[in-house]
Amino acid sequence: MRLLTVSRSGLNRLVLHHLLANLRVMRQRLAIVTDSTASLPGDVAARFGIRVVPLQVKIGDQVTNEDRLDRAGLLAALRGDVPVATAEPSSSAFFWAYQEAAEAGAEAIISIHISARLSRTCAAAQSAADRSSVPVRVVDSQTTGMSLGFAALAAARAAAAGHAPGDVLALAAGQRAHINQLVYVDTLDYLRRGGRIGPAAAFLGTALSIKPLLGVDGGQIVPVTRARGTRRALSQLVELVGRGNGGRRVQAAIEHIDAPDRAAETARLLARRYPAIPEPIVTPSSATLAVHLGPGAVGLALSPS
Repeated sequence: MRLLTVSRSGLNRLVLHHLLANLRVMRQRLAIVTDSTASLPGDVAARFGIRVVPLQVKIGDQVTNEDRLDRAGLLAALRGDVPVATAEPSSSAFFWAYQEAAEAGAEAIISIHISARLSRTCAAAQSAADRSSVPVRVVDSQTTGMSLGFAALAAARAAAAGHAPGDVLALAAGQRAHINQLVYVDTLDYLRRGGRIGPAAAFLGTALSIKPLLGVDGGQIVPVTRARGTRRALSQLVELVGRGNGGRRVQAAIEHIDAPDRAAETARLLARRYPAIPEPIVTPSSATLAVHLGPGAVGLALSPS
């Protein structure tokens, strides 16, 4: 009888192939879903296997999923007199996202979304979860923007490492609790129009050259402070977000609404003030956030790495 002989290097390759195959299966068992307000760049979401369900934007009488939206047309509408509004994804959009994940091998799904106090997205996701062929845990992140994006990334990394759903939820919650995020806006008018901030708070931003900085507290957008002029406001944005870091190793993200120069300036200020922080992800904000924050807005988020 002829015996099969395998060299040490060949055996190592076989073992590695087996481990990688098992890892791929492990990665498929728990899927992560989020929504487009996470502002995740498409390549980042794809790299970590995160499914992103788009919210809807209504310009005049036309309703479009924001991943198919003409960005230039949206910005023109926001700067003009065309009525613009947003809406949560349909329950069916979530249902099919969950079905696709199940067909790809997912045995469970964690679906992490924009604060329920800002949108009905969680409710739509829960409606679909109740009809899903695999268990779905819907999570209200109590935030939005790249804070939500970082929470989804933390969950995806934990899922890829083979953690159980309960552990992934705990890791994502812990990540979310230590994310620092503030947003600079030119005006609070867009938030006031959309009912996301009260008229008393909107009054804070009406003075000439006074620029508000906003945060999320208890799932709601709240004014944090204000500064005179854009340059001072961006400097204060960097100072306040960085100060809340507490010396931890972090990853950074800067998102903007048609304000690449301001985003670049924020990155320069961040590198100068906190040189130990790695180069940030710089990305346009979700179209939904653009509707409510307005052109010119810049957000900075720091998350434990």
